[in-house]
Amino acid sequence: MISLSIEDLTKRFGEVTALHRIDLRIAAGEVFFLLGPSGCGKTTLLRSLAGFYLPEEGRIRFGEDDVTHVPPHLRNTGMMFQSYALWPHLSVARNVAFGLEERRVPRKEIDRRVAEALESVKMGAYGLRRIHQLSGGQQQRVALARALVVRPRCLLLDEPLSNLDTKLRIEMRGEIRRICKESGLTAVYVTHDQKEACSIADRMAVLEAGHIRQHGTPAELYRQPHSRFVADFMGETNFIEGKIVSRSGTHAEVATPMGPFSGHTTGGWQPEPGAPCVVSIRPEAWRLSGNGASDAAANRVRGRLQERVYLGEMAQYRFAAEGGALKIYELNPRFVETGGDRDLAAQAVPEDVVVLPP
Repeated sequence: MISLSIEDLTKRFGEVTALHRIDLRIAAGEVFFLLGPSGCGKTTLLRSLAGFYLPEEGRIRFGEDDVTHVPPHLRNTGMMFQSYALWPHLSVARNVAFGLEERRVPRKEIDRRVAEALESVKMGAYGLRRIHQLSGGQQQRVALARALVVRPRCLLLDEPLSNLDTKLRIEMRGEIRRICKESGLTAVYVTHDQKEACSIADRMAVLEAGHIRQHGTPAELYRQPHSRFVADFMGETNFIEGKIVSRSGTHAEVATPMGPFSGHTTGGWQPEPGAPCVVSIRPEAWRLSGNGASDAAANRVRGRLQERVYLGEMAQYRFAAEGGALKIYELNPRFVETGGDRDLAAQAVPEDVVVLPP
């Protein structure tokens, strides 16, 4: 179990700078996610940790060891690729044993460690099967066992669940976290799926155009984003343009076309009165009620429902209000509102109202 340190890391491909002076610390035993849209630099950063890319500037440390210019085979990392890269002509056990055979580990030791690795991913009974006889989820477990069997200092995963169907992806999320924690591994995991990241990660970093825009726990990034980009990438939200009326510490009063809002700033942003801003409110933070006498209250918007989608555990509404439309999610709906001609009010508590730079 080791910590990882990335210091002022810069990586270029020709005239394109893929990573801009990245600074990051990953604690020993932590499951850390690199999250962001395609082309943001997350896979470049993962491959730099593995040693496949050498940076132009900066350092990478595994614990106290500077591995910036150490070749991949000497870094002792376990790498799990999106494609799994399994050998179709070899049995499950031989696929898992491949890395140990390359290291010339004695045969008895190989057999013992392969059996342990397959048991850890619940594939102990499948050692003699061929790869084509396995389901996608089983192949994914074999690839994970192959990465674990070499007893890596850290585990690197490049979108390992992207080829699985929805049900298997959800099942394997918990399995990957369980295996990492039981094995005491430091893991770095690349994905563009924020739900996958939130369900597994201890902490995560959101990247954009080669920069880390924010890092922290899943709850911090979802509930306390520092920018419009992070708020939007971490999940659906309602953005409402406005201007700062007053601010005291992190508390802010905002005027918008939909009415007054009371919320809080994040990331140390300290806007002056009159400064433009954008209010972010998640769809599930709204509460619908009948229109009442307190319509002028902060965070309360009057309107009518225009569209309704029932999804079982959730109902999605399009709420037409003066000054724009809102996305509102009702969790565990008892019924789906059907009357579009009735005036309603939507309200959010100040803790769910995030005031961001424009």
